[in-house]
Amino acid sequence: MTEHITTVAGVAVDTRHWIGGERVASVETFTDVSPIDGSTLGEISRGTATEAAASVAAARAAFPTWAATSRAERARILHAIADGVEKRIEDLANVETLDNGALLRSHRRGVMPRVAHNFRFFADWLLKLEHEDFDTRGHTNHVSWDPAGPCVLITPWNAPLMLATWKVAPALAAGNTVILKPAEWSPLTASLLADIAAEAGLPAGVLNVVQGYGDEVGNPLVSHPDVRRISFTGSVPTAQHIARAAAANLTPLSLELGGKSPLLVFADADLDLAVDLAVEQYDNAGQVCLAATRILVEETVSDEFTRRFVEKASRLRQGDPRDEGTDLGPTIHPRQLEKIDGFVRRALDDGARAVIGGKPKDGLYYEPTLLTDVAQDSEIVQEEVFGPVLTLQTFGDEDEAVRRANDTRFGLAATLVTGDHERAERVTARLVAGTVWVNCFFVRDLQAPFGGSRHSGVGREGGTWSFDFYCDVKNTVTAPNGWQDHG
Repeated sequence: MTEHITTVAGVAVDTRHWIGGERVASVETFTDVSPIDGSTLGEISRGTATEAAASVAAARAAFPTWAATSRAERARILHAIADGVEKRIEDLANVETLDNGALLRSHRRGVMPRVAHNFRFFADWLLKLEHEDFDTRGHTNHVSWDPAGPCVLITPWNAPLMLATWKVAPALAAGNTVILKPAEWSPLTASLLADIAAEAGLPAGVLNVVQGYGDEVGNPLVSHPDVRRISFTGSVPTAQHIARAAAANLTPLSLELGGKSPLLVFADADLDLAVDLAVEQYDNAGQVCLAATRILVEETVSDEFTRRFVEKASRLRQGDPRDEGTDLGPTIHPRQLEKIDGFVRRALDDGARAVIGGKPKDGLYYEPTLLTDVAQDSEIVQEEVFGPVLTLQTFGDEDEAVRRANDTRFGLAATLVTGDHERAERVTARLVAGTVWVNCFFVRDLQAPFGGSRHSGVGREGGTWSFDFYCDVKNTVTAPNGWQDHG
């Protein structure tokens, strides 16, 4: 037993899969390493097609009973899971900080409380989910949400538990069973979630956690004919691969993919606010899909904006994410650091200028970077870097601002800073994005639709949109007569 337990920040974490209510070990393992200092966190069971098939079989076997469980009981169990998360916020925060390098203070104060909220929100939304009956020539139409079946949920490494539960909670609330495959670079809190869910009374097989690499365990999961929904957050190439695999079974997909979001700053904006929002894009070492990495500033205020930006960004403290005073932690993995640095070096070779940053530091840390003198069609402007790298371009008028903002293949989010309400309405109406923030950033409500346009994704989740995806939505039409009198 102890050979499958690793201790991380004083917390015991089981390194095996969770399948059908039991811990299952694989023949082979992979090494999980902390990005903070390169220390080994554990040897994690490395899933294959065998574990994939077993997890789908467990989910399929558990589905009829869970689907038939009342809404009230499903909601009760989801609230119990939230209770379990709240009791273990400190454990979860410490483990995830070591596993993915994000700030401990953020995990304690924001991320892990949000994990609990994910379960509570969808439990409560389930209880009020309804569509008013409507009439068609005297016939009654009644809309219902039927559980779809086993769901495969594939989640990223940048906010592992929060983004996993953003999918797990509505899928379970809808009456589905789940196979969760966490990212191999940050798998530990998914294992802890399995423990918490079991302690909360979630029946065996309703939630399964399978660890490993995409080509070894992810591919047999997404191509399995018994899987009825696939939700994925990650890169465009991986999403294209998943979509091809799912196509054979016509398995519905929800895809939340990359971003290259703009931050538009007009001359009438509150520049201090604009600078604050721009510097905020370095959060989580820039490893945020929603980050507004393309800063677009009206020419007449670009010099002053840049001066204030450099002054504020220079005060950011980069270092150990466990320290309360740290603002930027490390990147997740040597491959990610190499990718980020490659983008920057090629941009500099092409004539870009680094106003700040522009190179890696010790370990997996990369300096917060701002690049100017970049062409609209350049790689650094068009492709997602996923690191602490921003570009700054200028525009002359509103039309040019919108044209530049929309001129990528992505459309996940956009941020607009202006003091003119009418301009805000004009510009937001023209921006191609799933979410637009005006004079703010990262204000999220789970009842709002979330997703991307173009190559930033397919579908919307959040509130009723989540249940629309995770369920088979049914309309029942009943005639007004024809009933027998049974006395």
